[in-house]
Amino acid sequence: MTLIKSISGIRGTLGGRSGETLSPIDVVKFAAAYGAWLLSKPVAHKVIIGRDARLSGRMVAQLVASTLQAQGIDVVDLDLATTPTVEMAVVWEKAGGGIILTASHNPAEWNALKLLNEKGEFINDAEGKAIVQQAEQEDFVFADVHALGSYTTQTNALAQHIEAILALPLVKPALIQQAGFSVAVDAVCSVGGLAVPALLEALGVKQVHRLHCEPTGHFPHNPEPLPEHLTEIAALVKAQQLDLGIVVDPDVDRLALVCEDGSMFGEEYTLVAAADYILRHTPGATVSNLSSTRALRDVTEGYQQTYSAAAVGEVNVVHKMKATKAVIGGEGNGGIIYPELHYGRDALVGIALILTHLAEQKCTLSALRKRYPAYAMSKLKIELQPGMDTEAILQHCQQLYQQQPHSTEDGLKIEFEQSWVHLRRSNTEPIIRIYTEAPDAPQANALGQRFMQEIKQFISVESA
Repeated sequence: MTLIKSISGIRGTLGGRSGETLSPIDVVKFAAAYGAWLLSKPVAHKVIIGRDARLSGRMVAQLVASTLQAQGIDVVDLDLATTPTVEMAVVWEKAGGGIILTASHNPAEWNALKLLNEKGEFINDAEGKAIVQQAEQEDFVFADVHALGSYTTQTNALAQHIEAILALPLVKPALIQQAGFSVAVDAVCSVGGLAVPALLEALGVKQVHRLHCEPTGHFPHNPEPLPEHLTEIAALVKAQQLDLGIVVDPDVDRLALVCEDGSMFGEEYTLVAAADYILRHTPGATVSNLSSTRALRDVTEGYQQTYSAAAVGEVNVVHKMKATKAVIGGEGNGGIIYPELHYGRDALVGIALILTHLAEQKCTLSALRKRYPAYAMSKLKIELQPGMDTEAILQHCQQLYQQQPHSTEDGLKIEFEQSWVHLRRSNTEPIIRIYTEAPDAPQANALGQRFMQEIKQFISVESA
């Protein structure tokens, strides 16, 4: 069982001993540390909370809300809500911050507290470290009985979110309705089952085939929207001759698409397609992280605009986007950040933009995919055992390939003529990620396996 504390929050599995898993005690300690941090800032003493549909969500939400109230902080509970909805609600409600209770793509036994500032954006590195330290010290001051915070619920946040999307100049519901799309939706039995169909209805999509849209929290398959987990919706799209399939993760900040022929559009290309549409109408810079496809750079430069790469992590991408005044950015895991709406990964605005793009282009999704540069990625990982020296592993690989162009901004990224490899320790799991990209899948897989073997060989030598 696992408990991971990082700058983005606390994440862990339920069940087991406190301090080793995400126990109620750890939830309370971390919520109290966040509350103490918020009370030290010149912001409203109000926090927005929302959760995905995973089984532990309501219990964790009650613990968080009660802890914050005990500190004299007012709580507005959105209950079942997407991550981007919570982010936007922080601004609407003029709150001092927000806590999203979701473990994103992790399986059902996981949950997490993801922390937002008063802008509805993830807290930065220094703030995250301060909160972790506060939680470990357990030095909290609680309010007396006459100064407890209030607790209220808010039920129209999703409607506000959808309304804001429809108000964007580049979202064109009339054009989408005219296209007459038929769509399948796989929401992995979480909040996307409420949000995505509601958005599609507002956009004028009449034919919606719902797959796993009941928000029960009983995930019917691995919730990470990777091709190997999406065979059911792919078969449905092809059998029913639908125009496309839409897949979101449990908290709806990642978007994957299935083409009309049942093939995968590729989660790396979700951002590429959205950026193509935005750049066609709004010239400007783009940003993705170091583990994302080169295709975004190629498309951006095709419009004679500037592309920049950021360290992995939404907060890092957002920082780079603000610095470069990017018109769109995100991450290659299907995360689209459109600052015209807000600075957060948002699958709902991604759906609206891509459907508008598809309607405007009057082509199939597979034909649209073929317009973009052809790259293939391999995503492997090595589980870390206690005591493993991650830095020594990366330094070993850097020394092996010191003649190649490389970056150590975030782990180690090594560039080859037609490919690259990015090695980094995950912020959310005890693993080293090995991402590679090449002109086709066999080359990408071979490159990934090569580095996997080199790392394993180094570990075996060091542990001998």
